[in-house]
Amino acid sequence: MPSSKSARNTRITKIAEAPKPSKVEPSFGPAPPARGVKASTFRLLLDSAMALIREAGHVPSMAEVAQHSGVSRATVYRYFPSRSALIGAVMDASLGPVRDFSSPHADAPRRVRDVFEKTFPLFQAFEPQMRAAVQLSLEQWAQERAGTLEEEPYRRGHRVRILGNAIAPLASVLEPATQMRLHQALTVVYGIETYMVLKDIWGLSDRAVEKVALWMADTLVAAAMVEGGGQTAPASRKAGRANRASGRSGVSGGSDTHKESLANGKHTAKGKA
Repeated sequence: MPSSKSARNTRITKIAEAPKPSKVEPSFGPAPPARGVKASTFRLLLDSAMALIREAGHVPSMAEVAQHSGVSRATVYRYFPSRSALIGAVMDASLGPVRDFSSPHADAPRRVRDVFEKTFPLFQAFEPQMRAAVQLSLEQWAQERAGTLEEEPYRRGHRVRILGNAIAPLASVLEPATQMRLHQALTVVYGIETYMVLKDIWGLSDRAVEKVALWMADTLVAAAMVEGGGQTAPASRKAGRANRASGRSGVSGGSDTHKESLANGKHTAKGKA
């Protein structure tokens, strides 16, 4: 029978040799044609899909896109062979500017804030499209588990690269495990999921959601830096003070958002578990 020390060493070895979590490659939509009739048709179909999602709240069928666009279903399928391809193109058009965004600042806390502040207006403008993407992803997840999925699944996850770029400067401050944990935690805060919880359950406004999300992001970065022995960058502290002075800080906004939820009468989340 192995000794307790031997068993402990075995557990440590197993933890050390545990595989790193796999990262799913996110989906992209079909590349839009550069010019001519094909480019115009692609744009027409994409605009129809965007409008249908705003109206109905879900990814439309090819038949619905065809009827809205005044073309045949065969034409739609030539450009978008599946709903995954269609929602991929919708999300490329909606969030493309964020995917290519690079903060001009050198310190990670400010870079993370820049990404969040750049993204929030797009989250507000394209909220129906982002919710539809989540809906399709969940539907396909269930179909995949049941063995009934008949199309290439739409994979989300562009936020992994976006946030990885934002916190890259912390590589010289944090241990790899701490930086990975921060990276993973930020991906939970950054996205439409935050909107879904804070708006649907708490009844917060877009502005209040932004305050809470920024507070969470600032807190996560600060905690990781304390754990790594680093200090919060001056630029981040200045940004926080400036936002508090203007009533935009996530920290000072905490009481404001709570008051807002109380006023809305939705903070008890009745029927919204």
